[in-house]
Amino acid sequence: MAYGKIWKNNENLNKTELKKLEKDGLEIFQDIEEFAQKGFESIPKDDWDLLKWAGLYLQRPKSDGYFMMRVKVPSGMLNYDQVVTLASISKDYGRGVFDITTRQAIQFHWLTIEQIPDIFKRLEKVGLSTAGACGDITRNIVGNPLAGIDPHELLDTEPIVREVNDYFHMNEDFSNLPRKYKMSINGSIYNSSNAEINDVAFTPATKVIDGEEKVGFHVKVGGGLSSKPYLAQELDLFILPEQVKDVAIAITTIFRDYGYREKRHRARLKFLVADWGAEKFKEKVLEYTGPLPTKGKDATKGWNAGFIYGVHPQKQEGLSYIGFNVPVGRLSADEVFEIAEVSKKYGNGEIRTCNSQNFIIPNVPNEKVEDLLKEPIFQGRISAKPNSFTAYAVSCTGTEYCNLALVETKERMKNVAQFLDRELSLDVPVRIHMVGCPNSCGQRQIADIGLQGVLMKTKDKKMVQAYEFYVGGTLINGGKFNDKLKGKVEAEKLPYVLKDLLIYFKENKQAGESFLDFYERVGIERLQERLDGILETINA
Repeated sequence: MAYGKIWKNNENLNKTELKKLEKDGLEIFQDIEEFAQKGFESIPKDDWDLLKWAGLYLQRPKSDGYFMMRVKVPSGMLNYDQVVTLASISKDYGRGVFDITTRQAIQFHWLTIEQIPDIFKRLEKVGLSTAGACGDITRNIVGNPLAGIDPHELLDTEPIVREVNDYFHMNEDFSNLPRKYKMSINGSIYNSSNAEINDVAFTPATKVIDGEEKVGFHVKVGGGLSSKPYLAQELDLFILPEQVKDVAIAITTIFRDYGYREKRHRARLKFLVADWGAEKFKEKVLEYTGPLPTKGKDATKGWNAGFIYGVHPQKQEGLSYIGFNVPVGRLSADEVFEIAEVSKKYGNGEIRTCNSQNFIIPNVPNEKVEDLLKEPIFQGRISAKPNSFTAYAVSCTGTEYCNLALVETKERMKNVAQFLDRELSLDVPVRIHMVGCPNSCGQRQIADIGLQGVLMKTKDKKMVQAYEFYVGGTLINGGKFNDKLKGKVEAEKLPYVLKDLLIYFKENKQAGESFLDFYERVGIERLQERLDGILETINA
């Protein structure tokens, strides 16, 4: 290693840290060929967690030997060959399951260790990788899915994301971080990559330097969700595009060397930032980078949460991009093949994934837009004009595959959204996010209505799947996490409780008033009172 592990003599290191001192996570790549030849039983249980560095999680139940694989897609950008390769892997090895994640990555399921070497070869051939998609390492870098074509971006961040991703990729100087580490680099004025919930986020800004207005970034640090969520804090720094990599290296080095390694649940960067404060953290960054200007003017104008639907003009004259909904992010391999062919027929074969679990087809000549929208693949569930609740529903993986989940989520959220679309219409969208456990891969804290899975005991002493309600989340103006309502709702009753709560919203809202504005106007007490009444009636 090119650096000293200044934490190695800490007597209070947790078991995972001790294991990482013996074997770096990226070293697992050297073992996979042998594991594949000898079969699942040859993988030591001590190495199961290290497989995360190769983008592999054992899916539920672990003993069956099937893997979830996550593939990094920096800033969500995929070319035609990459899309076809991913679809082929899903069809050949993953039972046709193709998931888009809330960090613009792609997930497969049902893989066996014997298949992994061939999958790696296929990915490498088209410039894709799983390295760092999971594990205590820099994860997939999220960004503006419209980078380079966005009329509303301050600057094109695609080359910056590529530069930073290439630097950290397979870099053993940064493959042993205290915990997972999530980065966002975004030039969109609409905060399409959810800056405030990332460990480090570069956001668009301007500053007059030597009489000339410069375009660059502000930087926020210490965001993250899970059971103890934190919003990222902004440092008093202005960063030019060519300085982003150096600042990213500095912040990552601080996390590597000073992040907490005693207790896993306190090892994220957010806890270090909370303890140090933004000013101390900034001064530490400057020790690595040298002098940097103070903050300029924030260029962020709003928050679209990565939901981009319909036809929009690109900054390139005569071209449009089209945003499509994928219900809760799940496609089949055959659908992906068809989407790839459509993107090649009408555009340049490119697909952009969004952190809302959806996708965009860019670079479509205006005169071809209508014909593209008439393609058979877009006449069913995949739509540029999705129904309102389906359009803004997000879900994690749930008990179908995840060992941590307490409840089923993916299919349930899809069905609940479809039920609401049949039963109710509103003049504003309502973002509903469902998660199966406190880790919040479905990002319920930033939703209008967050649904968190729990287990509850019924009157007849049976344990059943249920959900807690959280209301009023946003990342507008720095962000606010949603607030918990008291009470648990059995899974089978969830659609009806949601319907009644949303009817109350509809009947009491002002014209054009969003759910967030309504919640801030009426307060949590009135929503709690309404939920109490609904539960009393439905449980009678």
